[in-house]
Amino acid sequence: MGRLLNEKAADALMERLQEQYDVFAPRLFPGTGCYSDTDVVRYGQISSLSEIVWDKKSEYSFKETLLPISDTVFYFTEDEVKVPDAPRKRRLIFLRSCELCALKRLDGIYLKNGFADSYYERIREQADFVWMCCEESFASCFCASMGTNRPEQYEAFARFTDGKLYLEAEKGLLKELLEECGQDGFGEEASLNAVYPEENQEKIEIPESLPEDMASHELWKEYAGRCIGCGRCNFVCPTCTCFTMQDIFYKDNPKAGERRRVWASCQVDGYSDIAGGISFRKNQGERMRFKVLHKISDFKKRFGYTMCVGCGRCEDVCPEYISYLACIRKVNQAAKEARTNEQK
Repeated sequence: MGRLLNEKAADALMERLQEQYDVFAPRLFPGTGCYSDTDVVRYGQISSLSEIVWDKKSEYSFKETLLPISDTVFYFTEDEVKVPDAPRKRRLIFLRSCELCALKRLDGIYLKNGFADSYYERIREQADFVWMCCEESFASCFCASMGTNRPEQYEAFARFTDGKLYLEAEKGLLKELLEECGQDGFGEEASLNAVYPEENQEKIEIPESLPEDMASHELWKEYAGRCIGCGRCNFVCPTCTCFTMQDIFYKDNPKAGERRRVWASCQVDGYSDIAGGISFRKNQGERMRFKVLHKISDFKKRFGYTMCVGCGRCEDVCPEYISYLACIRKVNQAAKEARTNEQK
């Protein structure tokens, strides 16, 4: 059983939530879109549950609630180094099914990849998650094909129906707060099932295996001329984890400053450069190949599941209208042709 909350009851719950949590959800940021006088939906801290955007997919993922775009690793002076304090409050994050599945991918990289990243770990341990049920699929989503249309773990789930918010929690602090609201007469007891899209308009097939010459296949040449290497596909992706380091020296004291971890992109010039003027992936076709094969094949070899969760954001954001879905279909077709040739 859960509680069905009208606006007044939701505000009452929010007041109690904010005593324990910083609450994050997809919300509207007016006038901050990429183009003049446009809005953007992205994750940010909210002060009212009515701020949550339910009827539109956020342009950016939940990733920046756990991994800031620019995150200070430590401050330094001539004599000492200080690690920033951890956030004082827990975080409650409302996110969709594909992003809860993306969380599993982030945990794999930052917590189970040989060592635990302490900066990610301390935020992750203080975070609770509410599954925002999708009443229907959004355009460009293909979560059903990736098996990420229903999450594996969450603290509570939420639905927005007929102007009311339904929340159901099985355990933890959120369950206690919902029970308190019930005792005080806020909202009504109800029982709704969690819902998720059984299928999407977009459907793809991920090849079980790839031919040995997939890395040198001719299909990648197309992207050498089309991709401009802006990196937007990586920045909106909920599972891309690459970063670079920047040292910032203060103007008033050039011997003091801070080291920051900043998001990076495998699609931009210089990402794969190393000492001696060597670059492993010199053109955009090679970089597209690296990204796509890592998402659907290489990551799976290590962790047992694909890195891609089918949110479709890279499909939406590319300024050159490069279709990630079309690319996967071409890879799948090339794999089928290779198997057919082997059988002849």
